[in-house]
Amino acid sequence: MTIQRGAHARADDEQPPTGHRAVGERRRLALLWSVVAVLAVGGVWVVATSPHQGEAATGTPSGDKLQTTAVVAGQPAPPLTESQSFVAERYFPAQRAYEYDGYRARRSASREGADCAAVQQDKTRNVLADLDCQGWIGVALTRGDQPVISSVTVLRFLDEGAAAKALQTVRDKAADFEFTYPDGLFAPAEGVEPMSATRVELVGHHITLTVSRYLDQRAGDAPGGTGKTGEAGEAEEVLAFSNRSAAAVAGMPFMWM
Repeated sequence: MTIQRGAHARADDEQPPTGHRAVGERRRLALLWSVVAVLAVGGVWVVATSPHQGEAATGTPSGDKLQTTAVVAGQPAPPLTESQSFVAERYFPAQRAYEYDGYRARRSASREGADCAAVQQDKTRNVLADLDCQGWIGVALTRGDQPVISSVTVLRFLDEGAAAKALQTVRDKAADFEFTYPDGLFAPAEGVEPMSATRVELVGHHITLTVSRYLDQRAGDAPGGTGKTGEAGEAEEVLAFSNRSAAAVAGMPFMWM
């Protein structure tokens, strides 16, 4: 009997803990995980507050503000519509050098608008009425080696068909559109007709109107077909070359649109 009780006792000792012993084990495990969680939270707290401690010493923006800014800045900006992006700075940046076949110029003024009547001399009569003109850009290009300025007006239309339909009207009414002068230069006195060279070209669903003049806005005939020689002939040649080159520069941003 004693041997049997001893064997039974040993068998009981080898059994896994049950009852209140199992509950105690679970409590110890829960306590252990609580300690780990507290340490983890404490570590996060240290990381989150350390930038604020640095802020007090250095005067730099808080970590929370920097993180908020980064999140906002990192969000993709909604794409602009064609009308929203149709601005001079996008197609004719001020810092760009404009060169073509020996022609060198800089942008000396810029403007834009959605109402195509706003770039016409007579604001009460829109020569492009019912021709689906969607907006305009005006820039002045000033040569660095010659006293010549070119006014470039880009008219945007609904599609290529609408632009082609309006092309002849723009050519016939080219004088009805305003000249974009460089900053600080104004229109000549009333009755003075500056020597000018003009080109109107179709580029995709855009029309470019390029008019070139001398900075002193000297009066004279339009270049071409005059047969003039000497100083007058050279002046006309310079003006005609400037006009062709400025027109080429004007069309480049829209060739593949």
